[in-house]
Amino acid sequence: MAEKNGQIKMVLDKDYRLSEVDERIFGSFIEHLGRAVYDGIYQPGNPNSDEMGFRTDVIDLVKELNVPIVRYPGGNFVSGFRWEDSVGPRDKRPERLDLAWRSTESNQIGIGEFSKWAKKADSSVMMAVNLGTRGIQDACNLLEYCNHPSGTRYSDMRVANGDKDPYGIKVWCLGNEMDGPWQVGHKTMDEYGRLAAETAKAMKLIDPSVELVSCGSSNIQMPTFPQWEATTLEHTYDYVDYVSMHNYYGNRSGDSNDYLAQSDDMDSFIKTVISTCDFVKAKKRGKKDINLSFDEWNVWFHSDEADADTMDNHPWQHHPALLEDVYNFEDALVVGLLLITLLKHADRVKMACLAQLVNVIAPIMTDKNGGKAWRQTIYFPFMHASKYGRGTVLVPSLHSTKHDTKEHGEVTDVESVSVYNEEKKELTILAVNRTLDKNVEFSADIRSFGDSKLIEHLVLENSDLKAVNSSSDEKVAPSTSNETKVDGGEVTSVLHPASWNVIRISLV
Repeated sequence: MAEKNGQIKMVLDKDYRLSEVDERIFGSFIEHLGRAVYDGIYQPGNPNSDEMGFRTDVIDLVKELNVPIVRYPGGNFVSGFRWEDSVGPRDKRPERLDLAWRSTESNQIGIGEFSKWAKKADSSVMMAVNLGTRGIQDACNLLEYCNHPSGTRYSDMRVANGDKDPYGIKVWCLGNEMDGPWQVGHKTMDEYGRLAAETAKAMKLIDPSVELVSCGSSNIQMPTFPQWEATTLEHTYDYVDYVSMHNYYGNRSGDSNDYLAQSDDMDSFIKTVISTCDFVKAKKRGKKDINLSFDEWNVWFHSDEADADTMDNHPWQHHPALLEDVYNFEDALVVGLLLITLLKHADRVKMACLAQLVNVIAPIMTDKNGGKAWRQTIYFPFMHASKYGRGTVLVPSLHSTKHDTKEHGEVTDVESVSVYNEEKKELTILAVNRTLDKNVEFSADIRSFGDSKLIEHLVLENSDLKAVNSSSDEKVAPSTSNETKVDGGEVTSVLHPASWNVIRISLV
């Protein structure tokens, strides 16, 4: 039986507001990589596919996640992408070698098809341009193709290809991970900064309404971090709106106690990038904040060995199985903790993309050979946060007991964030008890909201941290707790060890 571990106390005031949540913080990512596109969102001939070949069972699961924006087409893939190959009659589209993932790309799905898929999934497109092997003119041509009405070479090409109306893509990434030596077309800080600035200037002349994302560091361990942000933003500050962040997490050591502390690394990463952006703003005597687009984040480590074997020993396959991590219960807890961390920085993190969406390090899987689509363990915390985490993030006063970890020192027993949805008259508390063997008595003072009552307390828990889901067995799924009360403006609950908790309160 779990041991009790004292009390965790939180005070929430409806007037102490951090920031409105930009819904794009619940974005995701589809790259031309592995089975994300082919056999993922697109599989003609599957009984569940529509007239365009898009899998409707996958679309239904994406809609359930309520993903407002999806980054496309990469990722490392974009640094060698020839966008013209992906438009026009399919029987005339060339096959190409994808150097990023050592696969063969058929180009049967391209910009036009993906724009249509996004609409079917009630989402929008975050487009990335190739600044690896291409540059300013190509980015302008692509923007003209996507967003200009008609009457020019590339807009008329789109019309001739059957899409009279522009796609109206508003968010554009200026390349991908250009600090990484693994990237085709890798750049130095000044090389990338100059190229990104000049590309941004030209793109905003074509469409001043677009929002542009400058490449930040590929991860917090990069030797050039955070000087990369400082140097590149000195070039791009006047022309871009966001700087990107990428980082992945995993239990490589097998220490679950320390694994659940890795969200503290994300917190530190975000704070450092904010400080660097603000330093450049001060140095430039600027008036605007550069906000953050954490457009690649997730757990990624399970499939490393299999991926290396496929790319090294069996290259140039069409959409081989790559990065197909099978997530367990503790991975779901970490994803929940990372979501809490992103929301705690909603004043500056305005967009974020769970990487990726289908089959490739993804919450949604499709069985090979035309099998069913199913939910991985990490699906549920993302669904809960996306569904109930919209509104205004409140500034919390959280007093938590702590425990020791090997790599992160002393960390809080509980991580939590609260979101007030004034329109729906609801308050949601998201919390993870990241101790492995102790119940936590949790209380929250919400008297400033007036009369209130409990809607439900959803919980994700499992006695086996390594439990996984499959197409035939959903071992990890949400349940409802009956250990929570709301009385006299106070929430009281018991948070079980290693549990994800969603406490929903109606404000009468």
